[in-house]
Amino acid sequence: MIVKRLLLLTLGLFLACISVAVAKERWPMTLTDGIGRQVTIKAKPKAVLLGSGFNLVALSLIHPDPVSLLAGWSGDMKGDNPEIYKDFVAKFPALADVPIIGDGTGDGLSFETILSLKADLAIMANWQADTELGKRAIDYLESTGVPVFVVDFNSDPMKNTPENMRLLGKILEREEQANAFADFYEDHLKRITDRVRANPEPGPTVLMDAFPDPDRCCYAYGTGGLGEFIGITGSRNIADKNLPRQGGIVSSEYLIKADPDVYIATASPGGTYSIFSVGPGVSAEEARRTLGQAVKNPVLANLSGVQKGRVHGLWNFFNAVPLNILAAEAFAHWLRPEMFADIDPDQSLKEINKRFAAVPFKGSYWISLK
Repeated sequence: MIVKRLLLLTLGLFLACISVAVAKERWPMTLTDGIGRQVTIKAKPKAVLLGSGFNLVALSLIHPDPVSLLAGWSGDMKGDNPEIYKDFVAKFPALADVPIIGDGTGDGLSFETILSLKADLAIMANWQADTELGKRAIDYLESTGVPVFVVDFNSDPMKNTPENMRLLGKILEREEQANAFADFYEDHLKRITDRVRANPEPGPTVLMDAFPDPDRCCYAYGTGGLGEFIGITGSRNIADKNLPRQGGIVSSEYLIKADPDVYIATASPGGTYSIFSVGPGVSAEEARRTLGQAVKNPVLANLSGVQKGRVHGLWNFFNAVPLNILAAEAFAHWLRPEMFADIDPDQSLKEINKRFAAVPFKGSYWISLK
């Protein structure tokens, strides 16, 4: 018995030494972030600041308790999508007490709060880092000794999303889970791109309208962000040659002349910015009813796609989270139904909830009028 105990003690000490050695070899860690910056992180982060609250979604796909990592976060997800926030608080009540450091914009950061939190890492979104105010925030954080890692799930999402998830996995020592999610993403994307490559005939023309309003028309997505998911299906964005990459306002005359085959609206829950309500916490009935109200706009109502019932909608904030692969699958199913009848984003979401999500995602994230 004594010999057995000595052997177990020796084995425990041996494994502890290996663990320390591996940790010393891993840290400090220097990585290239989502916008090409070299960032050195001294040790495994234990007190993280989120420049955008939406990046909690990314952490929740690779960590069983993402809230335990937080020293502070911005309130943009809580304000824009309160149902997701409620679900996270129900699972992790400590989130309600995490200090708010800003409103999701560089201008809204509270430097006084940040200084008091003693963070060891800040994670910011690419769209924040691209602004003058965001650059100032990065400079300030790094001047106080807090490394800033920028993630990008919006610009070139199909390439950047799996890459950035793998990077977060390294930083948080959650490589196995992060790599599994990235593999899931790439496998599901490949199903779409391989099939389109084998069937190069063009798909329908599409208008993707951000936050539709029955009293005005229209802000069209360009070829960037969610607009990229139109192109991968072989379909044609009517704004691809006439607007900046991120999109912009199109006139009624332009829409009437383009007369798209398919209309897709994007919005958020509760009709905060639009008559259309879709996303976390929204029922399919509410999403379908409000989408129908949106296309009563006289200009939209007379488009060929609307007349034929090819009207769809989805959660706008897919452009800020790594769940955007679900948007790609919804687009494929809607735009090329004859080619992608077996693509089912509902099933993919169920798999994500089962395999990856610390907090299951509930609600109607995409909807069709018919």
